[in-house]
Amino acid sequence: MRGFILTLFAISLIALGFWAYRENYRTQAELAEVRSLQVEIGELKESLSVLNAEWAYLNRPDRLRALADLNFERLGLLPLAPEQFGDVAQISYPATDMPSLEPITDPISTVAALEQTQ
Repeated sequence: MRGFILTLFAISLIALGFWAYRENYRTQAELAEVRSLQVEIGELKESLSVLNAEWAYLNRPDRLRALADLNFERLGLLPLAPEQFGDVAQISYPATDMPSLEPITDPISTVAALEQTQ
């Protein structure tokens, strides 16, 4: 019986060693993948910053003004004038029903009255 337990123990020890060995290599592979993804993220951030710089360069107001002047006939653009803008007083806002600010003496009847109106 003692030989059987020692054999079982040795087999389980070998199996656990094999499992730990395999998990170690899986972990190393995952860490390598994480490192490569971090490098890729860094490269993409760098290219994004380059693209943002190019976008800012191409959207310079003086450049856009020159392009608009150059293509004025073809695009039919009109210059902005102050008369094209409205006043804030011309905006109509919807009326809102504000609740009265009277002090509440009986909260239960006030809640019941509000529920009936809704």
